[in-house]
Amino acid sequence: MVEDGTVVLVGATTENPSFALNGALLSRCQVLVLRRLDDEAMERLLGRAETELDRKLPLAPEGRAALCAMADGDGRALLNMAEQVAGLPATTTPLDAVALANIVARRAALYDRDREEHYNLISALHKSLRGSDVDAALYWFARMLAGGEDPRYIARRLVRFASEDVGLADPQALPLTLAAWDAYERLGSPEGDLALAQAVLYLGAAPKSNAAYKAHKAASRAARDTGSLMPPTHILNAPTKLMKTLGYGRGYTYDHEAEDAFSGQNYFPDGVDRLEFYRPVDRGFEREVGKRLAHWAKLRESRSPDSA
Repeated sequence: MVEDGTVVLVGATTENPSFALNGALLSRCQVLVLRRLDDEAMERLLGRAETELDRKLPLAPEGRAALCAMADGDGRALLNMAEQVAGLPATTTPLDAVALANIVARRAALYDRDREEHYNLISALHKSLRGSDVDAALYWFARMLAGGEDPRYIARRLVRFASEDVGLADPQALPLTLAAWDAYERLGSPEGDLALAQAVLYLGAAPKSNAAYKAHKAASRAARDTGSLMPPTHILNAPTKLMKTLGYGRGYTYDHEAEDAFSGQNYFPDGVDRLEFYRPVDRGFEREVGKRLAHWAKLRESRSPDSA
């Protein structure tokens, strides 16, 4: 009925229609996105209110700007506050920002802890950290706290970031972030918030690498693709006589007794070509890790049976 025009449906929601509406209904509707009012629109709205009142509100220039800022893009909140100001005695001295704050209540920042704005702000925090913009990251962190977000949720996401986007480029990122989380658990808010802010600054300033994240994903795919292949017999323990008879542990070289403490033996399943998952970036500590792996790769090649 909506599709053929029998029913004209008009709806309004503060939710993201992509998540909140049935897909079939959404495909038959035109979505109009209403965004927060900017400063120019807020000033026009305030002027229209004064036209209706037939007088100017008792606001100094800085008080007028503060009133628009306190409404935070919400026209209804602006008109409600303007109505409070309009109710003051006619002899009221024009209000500056401080005097205004003593009279009207600031609109609470738009935030929901389990819906779209929640995900928008954590995305902004994560991407600001990834982009090494410590000031933007600190801003979004503060916005989330001001909106009533659980600091433990932020701490959990910071720990994830330390592994996913910093990794071995700075091995201290993960323990420092865990320490910040632990400090918050011990101190609570507001004292513990500073520990999380410190972690935000550290992660934003740290060298970045997602090599560990990509290596884990690649290894997981390979594990699924190769199924239940056995490890090569030379690296299997042989606690029983039968297992020794079957060749378990035969030919294994104890690396600590090998030259350079590196035997170069094969540790992948028999019949599987050597796979490379981890590719360190040339940043931070991971640059040194890359040098080590390159050194061992050269030794492995020189000690392989094919090189003889």
